[in-house]
Amino acid sequence: MNSEQTNREQRAARYAALADPARLHIVDLLAGGDLSPLELLARLGMTSNLLSHHLRVLERTGIVARTRSEGDRRRSYVSLRQAPDSVSSPASTVNASRIVFVCTANSARSQLAEHLWRTKSDVPVASAGTVPATVVAPGAVAVAAEHGMDLSGATPKLLSDIQDDGDVLISVCDSAHELLTHTELHWSIPDPVTASTPDAFEQTYQHLTRRIDGLLPQLAA
Repeated sequence: MNSEQTNREQRAARYAALADPARLHIVDLLAGGDLSPLELLARLGMTSNLLSHHLRVLERTGIVARTRSEGDRRRSYVSLRQAPDSVSSPASTVNASRIVFVCTANSARSQLAEHLWRTKSDVPVASAGTVPATVVAPGAVAVAAEHGMDLSGATPKLLSDIQDDGDVLISVCDSAHELLTHTELHWSIPDPVTASTPDAFEQTYQHLTRRIDGLLPQLAA
């Protein structure tokens, strides 16, 4: 079997997986952010066995992926990897007077997201933590500098000190998402501080870039 034929068969399998309305609904729900199976169940109104079946089909074809929570290891999150543009519909419009990126320590992921957002959008932005660290992680400062952003003067902040009515909260940390009663979107991004390598921080930067670029077309200020 040559590579061209293999590619056609893989594409056919993906389109077959998306031919079911329930699976299309799952893809649409994941277009803006990641959801746990329990969150999907609440929105879809189907049985857990049926949801498991649909997720297995979508996983086999590489459309979605499941990862274990860094916070509550009993939980997992489902994320959209890629769906054909001609099949998936745009995510719902996000109305925002200000975006607030939230993680636990406000020392890496949310700080990078805040400063990266400023390079791409005029919509006001801030970041904060549920349990702020004392300083921003040196690896975050370094990778930001490599991409033309200055985090040298950034300081971690407590979410309750800066949050206003109308803020759109985007959690970029599983633990923060699980602690807060509500966030508009959740992006399940591994903590680069755990590895504390330049590659880990670069991967976080690239992950945030993809997520932010995907969100901007949905934004209504």
